[in-house]
Amino acid sequence: MELREFAEQVLFAATLEEKLRAPGELTDEHPGPALVTPNAPGRPENLIFKTHGTGDKSEFPGLHLLEQDRERGKLLHFFGNHELLATELMALVLLKFPDAPAAFRQGVLKTLQDEQEHTRLYLERMKSCGIGLGDFPVSGYFWRCVAPMEHPIDYVAGLCLTFEQANLDFAGHYGRALGAVGDAGSAKLLEKICRDEIGHVAYGLKWFRRWKNPGESDWDAFCRTLKFPLSPQRAKGFSLNVAGRKAAGLDEDFISQLNVYSQSKGRTPGVFVFNAFAEGRIAEGKKFNPTRPQAQLARDLENLPQFLCRQDDIVLVAHKPSVGFLSGIKQAGFPLPEFVVLPERGSVSRSKRAVNKRGVDFKTSSDGAAAAGHRPALPELSARKLGRLRPWAWGPDSYELLKPLFASVKGEQRADEKRFNPGLAELYSKAWSAEFLRKVLKSEKEAPPHRFGNGDWLCPENEIGVAVHSLDEARAAISKIRLRAHHKIVLKAALGVAGCNALRLFEPEILPPQLRWMENAFAQKRALVVEPWLERVLDFSVQLEMTATGLKLCGYTGLLNDARGQFIANFAEPHHHKRIPARVVSLLRGPKDLSRRLQEFYGGIFAALEAELRRVDFSGPIGIDAFVYQDVRGKVKLKPIVEINPRYTMGRVLVELMRPTSQNSFGQFRLVNVAQLRAGGFENFSDYARSLAGEFPLQIEAGPAPRIREGALCLNDPATAQVCLAVFQVARTAVGDK
Repeated sequence: MELREFAEQVLFAATLEEKLRAPGELTDEHPGPALVTPNAPGRPENLIFKTHGTGDKSEFPGLHLLEQDRERGKLLHFFGNHELLATELMALVLLKFPDAPAAFRQGVLKTLQDEQEHTRLYLERMKSCGIGLGDFPVSGYFWRCVAPMEHPIDYVAGLCLTFEQANLDFAGHYGRALGAVGDAGSAKLLEKICRDEIGHVAYGLKWFRRWKNPGESDWDAFCRTLKFPLSPQRAKGFSLNVAGRKAAGLDEDFISQLNVYSQSKGRTPGVFVFNAFAEGRIAEGKKFNPTRPQAQLARDLENLPQFLCRQDDIVLVAHKPSVGFLSGIKQAGFPLPEFVVLPERGSVSRSKRAVNKRGVDFKTSSDGAAAAGHRPALPELSARKLGRLRPWAWGPDSYELLKPLFASVKGEQRADEKRFNPGLAELYSKAWSAEFLRKVLKSEKEAPPHRFGNGDWLCPENEIGVAVHSLDEARAAISKIRLRAHHKIVLKAALGVAGCNALRLFEPEILPPQLRWMENAFAQKRALVVEPWLERVLDFSVQLEMTATGLKLCGYTGLLNDARGQFIANFAEPHHHKRIPARVVSLLRGPKDLSRRLQEFYGGIFAALEAELRRVDFSGPIGIDAFVYQDVRGKVKLKPIVEINPRYTMGRVLVELMRPTSQNSFGQFRLVNVAQLRAGGFENFSDYARSLAGEFPLQIEAGPAPRIREGALCLNDPATAQVCLAVFQVARTAVGDK
């Protein structure tokens, strides 16, 4: 029999008996013309693929159900269909690529015969469970992904190095599970299949290396060769069978890269990006330019959104975090998102076709992006279905960056022009926050005194900032404040980068440099907010999320700022997701139920804020900064709103970081700068990180969902950090402020 005739029998036969029939002696003297890919292989009626998207597969059985014969049979049914699909795809390879090297074709034949045997063995084990192939719906996913292959390299990448490599994990995982419930026969079958898959992966790897661009690593070539919806995520199971991969010939770099790779396998992903300068762009437009330290700080922290999103989501970055760093984050129990590298600003990738010495053409790029395994980020993403867009802050910069993706968003119904609009821009203004607080205090005065008695727990209205638009207005506001015995005053730009654009007036008279600062701001049509300098005792923040159904509380965190108002650290106490920090409540020294009264008070603030957010059609994260302070008479009071930030904040990062921690844990998120590094006697952030790991090693509680009990974790890569290292520390008692 000719090899072509046998392949046609396997591919087009309408009975399992014909598909699985072993051939006699085969020759390959007349391979014939290349076959046009059919829509589907020939199959008996009960094994025809269900229509894609309309129940084309049944649910995978859980491990806890495998003691039941039917559920074990259902599991084996999945695997049996996969083996049959592999058999059919290998027959398709032989028919589509008649001119492929003879040694390659013989290798495909040998693997095909292995897959026939695997299918027959699965049928036997299924029968022992009372199940026949076709008793459940069958998926055609493997076929849809691999059958469109244009060259044999697509086959070895898509089937051998993806689906068969993943089976190194699945066969071992489920083999152990079946053995644990007493099904020794099925467990033994999966052990055999795992051994065979090592050989199949090794065969695919050999030809992949022969055909790939010799200048590329195996990993980069693999990423480039796979076509969506395939990705390296499909090449692994629940945990990596490292020994099996090494036995197949995969190198350490490939295995390490695969371990930390993530991409959605079905759920529509959200897209996150750390755009730290949205407020600067709102204030100054395109002429805004961050200082060099600010830009480097943003570069150091660009991966922070990975702690805000789920495993299937996407984080846009200028540089992908290193494998070593991501491995540590994964070991700590945090899921890894998919990282997509943004093209460099101004770069234009001009694709061309190049042919290597073995006759396989590859895409290359004049800017070297393809050679590094990267493709232009946004064009690639715009071809995918996306769930939502979640920049750190909506502003002109994020609007421009993400605009190419608007048409691909399917997970939220939102008019594109409303993602960022003038009404939303107003929320960033400190003047707007001050006016909102003024309304809150007025409403509280008019309400029955059920929370704070005579209201002396709250800041008075005259300690709220006042917006000014000219030098005369500023002088008048300053004089009015000082007449009330507030000699120290602070002026803030209504719009500006957090912690910057503020001026402290502590001297009796306005100094010439201070006067020039104000004149310059007014000349650029910028409003300033003038307010008394209050002696803060403790800051805290409220983290919220505006959803389609309303404003939701995410949690409360304590807040540590420096004298300039720049962020140092924040902390979370047990039950932070619903309670104001006990350290804050204790400072106010009120009645025993003060915590409850404060929460009721903030509930009223949330209701009022929700109405304002609906007015401008805001959706997404929002934070409220507040503090406890001591007034000029020594009375401790609460300023319930200092600023409202319509964006993600470091407090929100901490709230999300606390999710995988043990019950009743305390947590702290802090930023370590170069000055602190040097003060501690460290030469670089890597040295600091090693010392931190030695002093506060991570302790993970085992369980179905492992949780962090104690220890410290660096949240950005110490090896590449230049000006800032983010650190998360968990403890059983309150973490120190250092």
